[in-house]
Amino acid sequence: MMNIHEFGKENNEIILLIHPSVVKWDYFENVISLLQEKYHLLIPALPGYDFENDSDFTSVEQIASELNDWLSTRGYRNLYAVYGCSMGGSIALMVTLEQRIKINHCIMDGGITPYQLPWFVTRFIALKDYLMMMLGRVGGISLLEKAFATDEYSKEDLQYVVDVLRHCSRKTLWRTFDSCNNYRVPEPVSDINTQIHYWCAKNEEKERKQDIAYMKRKFPQTEFTKLPDLGHGGLVLLKPEVFSEMICKLS
Repeated sequence: MMNIHEFGKENNEIILLIHPSVVKWDYFENVISLLQEKYHLLIPALPGYDFENDSDFTSVEQIASELNDWLSTRGYRNLYAVYGCSMGGSIALMVTLEQRIKINHCIMDGGITPYQLPWFVTRFIALKDYLMMMLGRVGGISLLEKAFATDEYSKEDLQYVVDVLRHCSRKTLWRTFDSCNNYRVPEPVSDINTQIHYWCAKNEEKERKQDIAYMKRKFPQTEFTKLPDLGHGGLVLLKPEVFSEMICKLS
């Protein structure tokens, strides 16, 4: 059973916050204090990344369905927003597309969309990403300093990533990238009342080019926002006040 951490339970408006890969649920630690006075925060510890649970990551689709099950069984019928970064953005989108509860806003922060490529190419990309993560487990901070050179992460931040990588099973790491690259969006996409937002950091525009094109084609109602002077996944960690302001300003 997935662990869901809750804050600000006394508040009516609910936000589901879904963390990216290679971190734990406490990725949101810096924004909890900024949002819990106004919002009821739900923060799942995703399978494979929960240090209190030895389960493995399953798939984007299955985790999204389990989150909707959890929300439904507890009587939640409306979310102010579901936010997800990177892999979390993929899950946030699928939670929304199941349309089992009313969601006002779906925010994908550098969210990964399914690759529109031949099967063997997606296998190669997933293998490349998997091997990079395995190297990170072995190479430690020195290797990650090169990989995350676009942002001002401290050695403590990078050691945190190394610790998470060493906690994750090989199965979790492989499934994470394989599923994020190849999860299945419903065809055809039904009309939804949720406002979809795609946030992209300035320093990751090239890497997210195909994701942005996919969202424009598949979900033309998407609102796009560029985040200045940040790299992939940097908003929550490095600019928590900006993140909080952006969440609160959603119409």
